[in-house]
Amino acid sequence: MTATTVTSPVAISAANREARRTRFLHWVAVHSLAIAAALFFVLPFVFVALTALMSDQQALTRDLWPDSWHWENLKTVWNTPGFLTWWKNTLMYAVLGTTLTLVSSIPVAYALARFKFRGRNFALMLVIATMMLPPQVVIVPMYLFWAKELHLSGTLWPLIIPMAFTDAFSIFLLRQFLLTIPKDYVDAAKVDGCGEFKALIRIVLPMARPAIAAVALFQFFYCWNDYFGPQIYASENPAAWTLSYGLESFKGAHHTNWNLTMAATLLVMAPVIILFFFAQKAFIEGVTLTGVKG
Repeated sequence: MTATTVTSPVAISAANREARRTRFLHWVAVHSLAIAAALFFVLPFVFVALTALMSDQQALTRDLWPDSWHWENLKTVWNTPGFLTWWKNTLMYAVLGTTLTLVSSIPVAYALARFKFRGRNFALMLVIATMMLPPQVVIVPMYLFWAKELHLSGTLWPLIIPMAFTDAFSIFLLRQFLLTIPKDYVDAAKVDGCGEFKALIRIVLPMARPAIAAVALFQFFYCWNDYFGPQIYASENPAAWTLSYGLESFKGAHHTNWNLTMAATLLVMAPVIILFFFAQKAFIEGVTLTGVKG
């Protein structure tokens, strides 16, 4: 007669818990560096968010967790005179700047990637060389041109209009991606009667969506966070301030109200964080694939 061993449900449950615990510890060990890096970037944002929701008295203490949640801090900042204007100016600057950069950079990148003409490599090297020129080097003559000749100081147009004449980094990034698209697709479209421009619009651009998304996000983030440009051209006119420059003024006026300062910082950061959260897949794919072929 054979003896049968019966395992109790309690023992099975304990064994399952132990197996899950072992798998969890193994996962933590394997991803320890990634977890540490994630905490390094996330914890400052968490600190800003928690401080933004504290009372004025608690924000000046060592407490890291709010005793009570003060959501009205966000409303107070939003209703601060000028804040909504700064937000609208920044949105206009970022949207127009990104749109103009894409419209002007895509044809240039396509020409450098697909057309064979004398001086193409020199033109590419010239584009790359302009990326190495700091904007501070030419800021004085550029300011004199926009202020004295065109009388546009005190506005954001000196920052927006130049983006209609391409951007070196955007051209380089788009060109690298366009090189990875097989030429056979364009040739097949031409056989079917498409011209060069029609092939670009109908064939190349849909295939280049990851790179376009990456360039758009890079440019949007640059415009949204730009402090140097608005400081030079728009500082004399508070109605033309952007969030990055207005935040400095807000901090100076509320230097003892750390909860309001952090609430303002949170409202400035939130749009770009939300945008990246929804577009991160296309962004990462575009950045990854642009270096496949040189």
